[in-house]
Amino acid sequence: MGIFAQLQALFRTPTPPPTPVAPPKVAASMAPVGEERRQRPRVNAREGTRVLIIDDSKTILTVLRKFLRSAGYETSEALDAESGLASLPSQRPELIFLDIVLPGMNGFAALRAIRRDPATRDIPVIMMSGNEQAMEQFFGSRISADDFMKKPFSRQEMFFHIERLLDDQQIPRRAAARHAEA
Repeated sequence: MGIFAQLQALFRTPTPPPTPVAPPKVAASMAPVGEERRQRPRVNAREGTRVLIIDDSKTILTVLRKFLRSAGYETSEALDAESGLASLPSQRPELIFLDIVLPGMNGFAALRAIRRDPATRDIPVIMMSGNEQAMEQFFGSRISADDFMKKPFSRQEMFFHIERLLDDQQIPRRAAARHAEA
């Protein structure tokens, strides 16, 4: 051992071992996505729930399709808002994942079209974006989306957002519709 190392050892104060800190207790209904969420069973929508995914990223479409189908959901996909809106009468989705940044019509315009149509206005919509500015614009404008999911997202996050929209029969409902029934 060199002189410098001996001096360091001589003047170093021993540090006590770290004491474990328990994570704060969080109510199950307020549990954030993550470890606390995994401690309780996931609540899925009923088997066969129809979900429309509108996103221009084939990767996002594939990931959402895989996550949803593995839990018994039926999915349909569209690469742009126009084709997604055109498919609504035939697909009759019960939940829509809608990207904000799309080619042609953006997600905000598509959401306005969904809300203006009496046949689709009650479908819950989860908006998605990886663009920080779009997220700020979403919260700032307070348009009538039912939830927002930031990309990239995990499987647990996706199911957390769906679970927040389920009613007592495990059917996705708009927040306003759930409060009106109560």
